[in-house]
This record gives sequence, structure tokens and C-alpha cells, in this order.
Amino acid sequence: MKNLDHYLESAIQNIEDDRKVTRELLDDVIGYLSKSEERHREVGQVAAKYVETLQRSNEQLVKVSTLIHKQQLGNTGLSDDDKADIFDMLQDGESSDG
Repeated sequence: MKNLDHYLESAIQNIEDDRKVTRELLDDVIGYLSKSEERHREVGQVAAKYVETLQRSNEQLVKVSTLIHKQQLGNTGLSDDDKADIFDMLQDGESSDG
């Protein structure tokens, strides 16, 4: 089984990749919205989803930071919640890659 560092690095890379793509898409939507007020109704929900994605990635970064902090304190045992969080982060990353 691969070590915790590998999984954390993979999760962080997935989060960073997702944030980059989402930020680019959000910038495009913002540019589109700036052309006319009517466009807000047209793509406002899409913009909200992009912001939600960025918020979720912030939450993932906090979780990863907590795991790294635990590891640095010498607490290398992972709780069931920690394992589930890592699994969820990796699954999120894989679904965004496909």
C-alpha cells in the first residue's frame, strides 16, 4: 500500500488542478457577464456552481492540512473519517480528470 504522503500529494495536486480549471472557467463567465445585465439570468447558476467548486476545494485543502499537521505531530494513525476524507478527495479528482 502506498504511503500517506503519496495520497496527500495526489489529493493536493487534484485540488490544485481543479482550482486552476475552475478559476479559468469562472473568469470566462465573469467576462461574459460583464457584457450585459441580461446574461446574469442566462449563466448566473453556472457561475454559482464554479464558486461552489472553489469553496469545496478550500474545504479539501483544510482537510489535507489537518492530516499533514497530524502526521507532523507524530500521529500517523488515520481515523476512519481521515481515510474517508482522503478517499473522497481522490474520487473527486478522478471524476474531474475524466
